[in-house]
Amino acid sequence: MIRIELFSDQYKVRKLTRQDIDGIYQLMSKNSLYYEYCPPFVTRESIREDMEILPPGKDRGDKYYVGFYQDKKLAAVMDLIDGYPEKEIAYIGFFMVDTTLQNRGTGTAIIDCLCGYLSEQGYSSARLAWVKGNPQAEHFWLKNKFVQLRETASNAADEVILAERIL
Repeated sequence: MIRIELFSDQYKVRKLTRQDIDGIYQLMSKNSLYYEYCPPFVTRESIREDMEILPPGKDRGDKYYVGFYQDKKLAAVMDLIDGYPEKEIAYIGFFMVDTTLQNRGTGTAIIDCLCGYLSEQGYSSARLAWVKGNPQAEHFWLKNKFVQLRETASNAADEVILAERIL
């Protein structure tokens, strides 16, 4: 069983709910570069949909849509799917750090702690995908020890890079 409070040793981590949508929107709407590569621009409705959407064969118990808080301020949002596409893999479907905290090691600290926790729990790897050509995403994930596996098409018909970090 995943214990989300152990995803970070620097931030308080909790499940995000519909009551958090305005705060999530505030964080996401400031990151215009992300939406240049991953349109359309965020809406409160798209956040609601993201909170619910699941990959094939997964149920609500496998989804962890969480916020990382510094004091009472939302510092980052993550969507993690347990056991996807295989039991020993955790899939990061989405990760975004508040723009005011970017380029300060915030995202790296969160990912390192998360990967350490997942490793301790017996996961073999963490996987994710970014839109091909997004320099911000590519730089961040490669810097954080994710290795490109292959290019593929996503549901949005964009070319994406599937990547993995061995734990």
